[in-house]
Amino acid sequence: MSVVNASAAFNPILWSNFFSAELSASAALTGLLFVAASINLASIIKNPLLTARLAKALVTLTGVVFAATLCLVPGQSTRLLGVELIAAGVPIWIMVTVLERASSRTNVFIGRWGKVGHFILAQSAVLTMIAGGGSLVAGRDGGLYWVVAGVMISFATALLDAWVLLIEILR
Repeated sequence: MSVVNASAAFNPILWSNFFSAELSASAALTGLLFVAASINLASIIKNPLLTARLAKALVTLTGVVFAATLCLVPGQSTRLLGVELIAAGVPIWIMVTVLERASSRTNVFIGRWGKVGHFILAQSAVLTMIAGGGSLVAGRDGGLYWVVAGVMISFATALLDAWVLLIEILR
């Protein structure tokens, strides 16, 4: 018995409502980050760890915007969509990795296991979208369901960063 509906997993047309909603949600979360940044701008600018954290959250949400936008382009082949997701995902993955390291490496407010957790979340957010692209290119192993996981993890990590920039920064 198959767990994933293979025909749906590789048919972007069936996902247009989902990706439209995710595009809107990522725009709303990006707005939340800008509000958080504007409220606590002086504190964020003074601390390179917080600046990197804000940048990481924005880059993560940009990954969602790019993935959702690419998935909404009509008439392209599944394989081309997969290549586009990989091509957009790899530079975002590199930026997220560099920014995650910059925001947590010397952060005394995050313990070792917290740093591991942040790293896993940041990596999972982008690598699952890249895996979705690879799956579309290969024509097997989950297809767009990987992108769903990436979107959800991206939102979780961006919300965690927004919480720190809006609330925890004041402690």
